[in-house]
Amino acid sequence: MSTVDANKSQKHTRLEDAQAMVLGTLIISLGVNLFIQTGLLSGGSAGLAFLIQYSTSFSFGQAFFVINLPFYVLAIMHFGWEFTLKTFFAVFCLSAFSDLTAMMISFESVNPIYASIVGGSLIGVGFLMLFRHNASLGGLNILARYVAEKYGISMGKFQMVADCCIVLLSVFVVDFTLIVISIVGAIALNMIIAVNHKPGRYMGNV
Repeated sequence: MSTVDANKSQKHTRLEDAQAMVLGTLIISLGVNLFIQTGLLSGGSAGLAFLIQYSTSFSFGQAFFVINLPFYVLAIMHFGWEFTLKTFFAVFCLSAFSDLTAMMISFESVNPIYASIVGGSLIGVGFLMLFRHNASLGGLNILARYVAEKYGISMGKFQMVADCCIVLLSVFVVDFTLIVISIVGAIALNMIIAVNHKPGRYMGNV
């Protein structure tokens, strides 16, 4: 079988795409709520949404949805309408699921280090599901994918550096100890992506 035929045989159906985006964002929403419960942060647009939740009356889901709106222009220009619409759907799902999860479950006591490692890993796994179905959660993910495809730089490595920088900028909102622990979470998240997602290794959408 030729490479073209093999790629066609791997093409995801609409149902598979929808399933991956729903399950992926459900997994991410659990990681997000572990972070929220312990006051941790993440990078990218999610990190900004955490900061807004901690300092205003907006929920994570509300802030995350609004923050991502400007990035859809970049997505349309470089990746087309299919990717942009999938990303919009994924962002909408995560915004809704994050707030819904907070109402459905509660954590009486969670160790921040455990939350950073497990929560970061859950978010990383959810990201992989989205990436492999030609979607993302907008924001920095769009820029990271552009850099990966344009220059061959690992998405995980790019995001790891950017996320750690964003976490460090939150010194005025979050306790320094939690910031250090948040960096551990950012590393756990992006190690999952760096190890499992490389340009050309697997894309079921081509």
